[in-house]
Amino acid sequence: MKFQNISNFLLTLFVLFIFSAEVKSQDKFPDGTTIPKWFKENKPTDINKLGKKYIITDFGVKNDSTILQTKQLQSIIDEASKSGGVIIIPKGTFLISSLFFKQGTHLYLENGAKLKGSDDINDFPVVTTRMEGQTVKYFPALINADGLDGFTISGKGMLDGNGLRFWKSFWKRREWNPKCTNMDEMRPRIIYVSNSKNVQIEGITVKNSPFWSTHYYKSEFVKLLNLTILAPKEPVKAPSTDAIDIDACSNFLVKNCYMSVNDDAIALKGGKGPKADKAPENGENRNIIIEDNTFGFCHSALTCGSESIHNYNIVFRNSIVKDASRLLHLKMRPDTPQHYEYITLDNIKGNVKTFLYVKGWSQFFDLKGEEKPKTRLANNIILKNIDISCETAFDIEKSDLYELKDFTFENLKIKALKPEEQNLNVIQNLKQTKVNVTKVASLTQSYDKKDDSDTAAK
Repeated sequence: MKFQNISNFLLTLFVLFIFSAEVKSQDKFPDGTTIPKWFKENKPTDINKLGKKYIITDFGVKNDSTILQTKQLQSIIDEASKSGGVIIIPKGTFLISSLFFKQGTHLYLENGAKLKGSDDINDFPVVTTRMEGQTVKYFPALINADGLDGFTISGKGMLDGNGLRFWKSFWKRREWNPKCTNMDEMRPRIIYVSNSKNVQIEGITVKNSPFWSTHYYKSEFVKLLNLTILAPKEPVKAPSTDAIDIDACSNFLVKNCYMSVNDDAIALKGGKGPKADKAPENGENRNIIIEDNTFGFCHSALTCGSESIHNYNIVFRNSIVKDASRLLHLKMRPDTPQHYEYITLDNIKGNVKTFLYVKGWSQFFDLKGEEKPKTRLANNIILKNIDISCETAFDIEKSDLYELKDFTFENLKIKALKPEEQNLNVIQNLKQTKVNVTKVASLTQSYDKKDDSDTAAK
């Protein structure tokens, strides 16, 4: 009996030990809460489980990049929505403007398939949509999904925004009017998902967007997996072609993607204006994980702003950054109440122009008659386990108009041309452990020094 009691006691201790170890090893968000299993359970889309397959060429759509076939493809989507199904784009190039997917419909692009956007803005309708932190009349994207549950885009094909004509038009207008904004020179995005949940976009290439490459608004449980998102910086710069704009979303995963665009790679948005935090169409970004990605040329790998209210529990980790202008950019907009908190960057390697960039936003803001700028705060920001080469380690602007506090720097290896320009006294309660900033005479990175500010004003 005594032996059995001892055995039970030892077994209990063993179980408690295993349970304790498991709890300690559980992945946590920056605020200490456990990251749900949903973020780890990533499976490829099985199109055989999506219902009937609608191969577009079986419905009279021609493999011809010179013929606009938006109406034909939309009619196939409408038919598929009656009982559910997946729209199959076979190998070939098909010219479209805006498609609107409906509940129960999906998109699959075969290897060698390309949906190519029209470069004539007259081919696009004007609709009520979300643009730059506001609800406005504007042009929809090439691929639109609103109010859907379970929408997927998958395959090995391409969405090509065909943006060259739009880019040239923007720069010509900017030459004539230096104050020209994105809203003045109108152009479409490639993917816009809004008011949706349980969304998965994987495997495809998104390139040459006329404007933002992909935009997600008021959506939750969104996974972006194994994507390639590209827009050039030369010979014609592709203005404001953000790879991923996350706008008032929650439970969002970006994993195993490659991004190289002529603006921010990932931008957290949510609204703008003195009363932006009171407007129901705006909102916070919460529980966002960005991991195992590679970043080519871009303005910032991760940006909070410029249209951003509250970003909470943001994880950016296990990634390589090559030739970005900035690793982390906190845009402090004077006309908008902003709070950036519980943001962690962990296990990052590569080269950038500026490691941490914090400044007041000076482009095209509007206090709308209010006398004082709005309150802005960034706190509980952790940068750890980072090995980076840069020109400037910390470019942090001192200002009475916003507050920076409770930052943690841990295990940082930074090679910098200008290590002395740190401005760290701006941060209240800064904790530093194993921070090594080394001065070097030269760097090998090839970032474009002329692209340190946003190409297209917002």
